[in-house]
Amino acid sequence: MSYLFTSESVSEGHPDKIADQISDALIDNFLAFDPESKVACETLVTTGQVILAGEVKSQTYLDVQQIARDVIKKIGYTKSEYMFEANSCGILSAIHEQSQDINQGVDRSSKEEQGAGDQGMMFGYATNETQDYMPLALDLAHKLLQELAALRRENKEIAYLRPDAKSQVTLEYDDNNKPVRIDAIVISTQHDDFDEESTMLAKIKKDLVDILIPRIIAKYPQYAHLFNDKIEYHINPTGKFVIGGPHGDTGLTGRKIIVDTYGGKGAHGGGAFSGKDPSKVDRSAAYATRHIAKNLVAAGVADEILVQVSYAIGVAKPMGIYINTYGTGKVSKTDGEIAKIVENIFDMRPYFIEQRLKLRNPIYSETAAYGHMGRKSETVTKTFKSPGGEEKTVTVELFTWEKLDFVDQVKTAFSL
Repeated sequence: MSYLFTSESVSEGHPDKIADQISDALIDNFLAFDPESKVACETLVTTGQVILAGEVKSQTYLDVQQIARDVIKKIGYTKSEYMFEANSCGILSAIHEQSQDINQGVDRSSKEEQGAGDQGMMFGYATNETQDYMPLALDLAHKLLQELAALRRENKEIAYLRPDAKSQVTLEYDDNNKPVRIDAIVISTQHDDFDEESTMLAKIKKDLVDILIPRIIAKYPQYAHLFNDKIEYHINPTGKFVIGGPHGDTGLTGRKIIVDTYGGKGAHGGGAFSGKDPSKVDRSAAYATRHIAKNLVAAGVADEILVQVSYAIGVAKPMGIYINTYGTGKVSKTDGEIAKIVENIFDMRPYFIEQRLKLRNPIYSETAAYGHMGRKSETVTKTFKSPGGEEKTVTVELFTWEKLDFVDQVKTAFSL
């Protein structure tokens, strides 16, 4: 029987995402000047105010206020009428030194025996229903908001847009679990004030349906067949959305973990990513399990795969690895047998995850909006400046966990 499935996304101007981006900008700056930094940074944003808190062990000193202001400015909060503006908002830092009780469980005389930064379980997921091995509803929800942000920055066709926005996509699946069409699209976008609310609502809906949607179809032709004249559009369904961003809703680091991962498909261990250095397995192991799942699906082991790994704090070796192929396996092995083979291919001790995926580099700012998974792996050059005037230019590889660099090994192991 056919069914409906929904995923949502939020823009870089959403309050929770502002918090995530500030936290990850701090991570990048710490790692740029001291790759061995241990950081757990939380951010709260509200009307005219940013509060930074967390624990750090690092050899470098940062101007955390300026880093936060640069992030806010880049997102687009540059006008006083937003009631949250890069140059004028207050910034309070309550960042202090990392607990030695935690650090002693991570640092070891032998780096290879580095313990997990916390207990917990992490999940990775992949499906072949899109080219980037991501769930389709989430992929579309992200792309709608990325294109909306591009329109906002162009400030031509839709000049009244403000940074805060959310999207939601509902897909219809057939009896074979294949997506066949888009059933509904919800977009709520912050905007400048209009003289008349009825005029405003009509214009926003017309612009998004007639300008945004055609741009999506043109840019992603592989999804064109999913769009149809029966899609139910809910554009700013509550009406006026002038008050938004941190003035409209307080934002916190780590409150969009489903947006960050798989849109409700697969599973989630509960740990957020942003603001955490890679010794925290909440982050590094979630990336590693995504890397495993994607390479297994790309190699043809199954059409859809969920990978779980779990840890004890201070212990290097995982408690276990679990695989679920949802009955889509293409090899003559049980899910348990697949898991045993995976353990032999991928070393899931924290140090080896960091090395394999090059995680001790300043690569995290780019992850903090529009999802940590399903993104394009690319090499970029970044420049960081310290309060003392030191400048550090580094070339780093982004989204290494999205690389299909283990497909050949997987195929060999499974005789594919």
